[in-house]
Amino acid sequence: MEDSRIVQLYWDRDPRAIDASAEKYGLYCAAIARNILGSDEDAEECVNDTWLHAWGSMPPQRPRVLSAFLGRITRNLSLNRYKGRAAQKRGGGELPAVLEELAECVSGEEDVEQAVDRQELAKALHGFLAALPREKRELFICRYWYTESIPELARRFGMKENAVSVALNRLRKKLRAYLTERGFEL
Repeated sequence: MEDSRIVQLYWDRDPRAIDASAEKYGLYCAAIARNILGSDEDAEECVNDTWLHAWGSMPPQRPRVLSAFLGRITRNLSLNRYKGRAAQKRGGGELPAVLEELAECVSGEEDVEQAVDRQELAKALHGFLAALPREKRELFICRYWYTESIPELARRFGMKENAVSVALNRLRKKLRAYLTERGFEL
């Protein structure tokens, strides 16, 4: 079913919207949640919560790209669940490794001034990604947005794991230099 039709089902408050979303985007959302949480059971719960949140968000929202809309909901729910688990000293998933890798580029602590600058940082990050060749941009996004593991990335991009690690390290160094040049304190 086309995305526009699925969105219209949500707007019409037709329960078939959830079935259509699950059929078309269930595996996609599950992969996002599983990469963050490291647990099939927790991932399944987040995906089910995704459909509930989508139901509550449409209307008033009418997403232009349904996959991105659902993926963002899943990612946010998964990150929230991860934070809750971390508070209970349980772990898993790729998130700790991803956050550690990015810590050298972007601080996790935020004060009022940094909150104001966050939007400028987002613009700079978009500029950095737009300037990268497609494969490097996809590698960066798959690791740092979708939290895919190094072995998964190696398979996806037909590279050795060491080559993936080196490429990501170089991309992080370029990002750090790019942000520093633009006046961001890291």
